[in-house]
Amino acid sequence: MTSAPYASRERTTKERILGAAEALFATHGFAGASLRQVTAAARVNLAAVNYHFGSKDKLIEEVFRRRLDELNSRRLAALARVAGKAGTSLEDILDAYIRPALDLSRNDGGGAAFVRVLARAYAEHNETLRRFLSENYGHVLRQFAAEFGRLLPGLAKEEIYWRLDIVTGALTYAMADFGIIQRKNDVDERDHRESAAEHLIRFAAAGLRSPNVSNSTATR
Repeated sequence: MTSAPYASRERTTKERILGAAEALFATHGFAGASLRQVTAAARVNLAAVNYHFGSKDKLIEEVFRRRLDELNSRRLAALARVAGKAGTSLEDILDAYIRPALDLSRNDGGGAAFVRVLARAYAEHNETLRRFLSENYGHVLRQFAAEFGRLLPGLAKEEIYWRLDIVTGALTYAMADFGIIQRKNDVDERDHRESAAEHLIRFAAAGLRSPNVSNSTATR
């Protein structure tokens, strides 16, 4: 049986490696950050990385799993509270999808660094990582898409996925907080995040409700 102090030490080592890797991937990208840099930043040897993760690809996956497991659990819990109920609006479903992600991006425990890692994933077109994300978190997107389909019966399934993809891109941009609208010094962080969520939810709802592109083109 593993003793409690040993187990705690193992968790600490693993978390230190994940934190160092997340920061380095955010700064240098997945290809640019080496395992040697990770081990130096985490103050461990390569054997510790191999023991906990086995390979660099697995380490990258665990960096994502550490954040996305919690994020998507919160999303699904929020969705369960409103999905399929009388009076549920498009804005309610978008709130369940958007607000947990914005909360993560403002998390003092490294959320901002993870947002940059997420942006790298979009930019670098890593097929191994894309497959990992699809296999482990694709079901979350499908559940939201199904609820959007229920509320928007006039939209084809493919059209819903197109629009949800665009909403996700806008959300990632908002998470990065790199846009024109910056938080003013006299505005509380929580209020700024609330304002960002409200604007994005209204914008996304309008986009989701717009007519099919093919239908609008056909009637011109």
